[in-house]
Amino acid sequence: MTGGRITGGAAGLLAATLLLAGCATAEMGSGSAGQAAGGADSAANSAAARRFEAVRHSPPELRAFLYRMPKGADLHSHLTGAVYAETYLRLAAGAGLCFDVKAKALAAPTAQAPCGDAGSPRPGAAAVIADGTLYPMALDALSTRDSLPVSGYSLHDQFFATFGRFRAATSATPATGGDLLAEVVDRAGRQGVRHVELMVSFGTGPVAGIGKALPWTPQAAADLSGTADRLVAAGLPALIPAARQEIDVTEARMRSVLGCGTPAARPGCAVSVRYLQQVSRTQAPGPVFATTLFNALLQAQEPRVVGLNFVAPEDNPVALDDYDLHMRMVAEAKRRMPGTNVALHAGELTLGLVPPERLRDHIRKAVEIAGAQRIGHGVDLMYEDDPEGLLRLMAGRKVAVEINLTSNDKILGVAGRNHPFPLYRAAGVPTVLSTDDEGVSRIDLTNELQRAVQEFGLGYADLAGLARASLEHSFLPGDSLWSAPGCIPAGLGGSRQEPCRAVTGRSEKARVQWALEEALARFDREAAEMAGTP
Repeated sequence: MTGGRITGGAAGLLAATLLLAGCATAEMGSGSAGQAAGGADSAANSAAARRFEAVRHSPPELRAFLYRMPKGADLHSHLTGAVYAETYLRLAAGAGLCFDVKAKALAAPTAQAPCGDAGSPRPGAAAVIADGTLYPMALDALSTRDSLPVSGYSLHDQFFATFGRFRAATSATPATGGDLLAEVVDRAGRQGVRHVELMVSFGTGPVAGIGKALPWTPQAAADLSGTADRLVAAGLPALIPAARQEIDVTEARMRSVLGCGTPAARPGCAVSVRYLQQVSRTQAPGPVFATTLFNALLQAQEPRVVGLNFVAPEDNPVALDDYDLHMRMVAEAKRRMPGTNVALHAGELTLGLVPPERLRDHIRKAVEIAGAQRIGHGVDLMYEDDPEGLLRLMAGRKVAVEINLTSNDKILGVAGRNHPFPLYRAAGVPTVLSTDDEGVSRIDLTNELQRAVQEFGLGYADLAGLARASLEHSFLPGDSLWSAPGCIPAGLGGSRQEPCRAVTGRSEKARVQWALEEALARFDREAAEMAGTP
């Protein structure tokens, strides 16, 4: 930006993600920026926008409208957490698993503890499904259904406890991973989502073993470069082929379940899918560092893996005490493999969950030390030291924030006027709406759009801007559609001119962005036809 005028590729990006989100106030330049600004004005007065205004105060009609509205990407979703409890019980029944009534968890049968009938302490999952008392109990145990805390658990604790409770079903058979993936991407496709980035743990079991075998000393922490050399020499690269094979098997099963490539292909087949490898931040330093390095190595060799993320409760004592060390580990991985993409859970905290001193700097350190390109949650923003400076930093670096409204409400009790979502937007920090997680939280991405409308007053142009921002800040490879001067998609009043053909021809990201623009244009035409307007 020079002299108050936006130039080059940044013009299209800002026009699309800020002005179309109802936030831009800067003077727009010529060329694509000026046309995009005009497109934003037309979007706010389009047939789809008029229909939106007609239904925005009727929640049932708003839900139906938003379900059909084309969407960009869901960038914050854990694969196993995105699957509904009903699916886990069905898979558990097929695999002969039990439900431990006392632990409220799925479990494999053993010689000492086989699955019994509905009246036993460990009934079989099939018996649970058939029992009118056990079935709702199991659904509640494996999710946050009805937002009712399980006895002895806050909703925060219940949310995180579910992952251990359904873990036995996530790998019940070699085909299970593909079944889970098929459910999640098909749900996305039915809602018009173009792209998902799912948090997974392909191949990381043996990696943790290598990390555990390495003695962790003060010297190991002080010399992360040397420690990384020892971990790599211990065999991390040799584990990459198995992880890639696991992805192959999972995706092959997903395509089979969805009928991809056949006349009966389901909507999920059209969804672009990439993976963020998880690092559990509650482990000891050795496994954490080994997994961080492995995930960066895997991204460098496997194009379906586009980055890494640290997961598990940020308020866990280990996660809190090792937070600075973890950020340094990510920085070392990025130093060794500069192309590593990083999205980090940071600021998934609030007053009362942890002491005030723990709220001062997690987001800033994720950005400044670890070099995160996206922040998950970012809820404790205004508790951080110099929050205004942090907002300027994030806006300047274009660090996007993954806003998870239902998750933040259930886990942290932060919603509505207490949520920093509007502060990020007002400061020009890129924001996207995401699910975290559909299955555990019993929602979908449409629900998050509806909450944004009802709690923050967002309009149709805002939602279109958020959809565009989600693809802009995805880790899809290639140049952005908005980087090509003169490229104005149909939804913004243009057509597939030569600049658009050039960028979509060479860039996967641009092609997915173009598909969203075409879908938005179709959606507007359909809205006009329904209204009987030309």
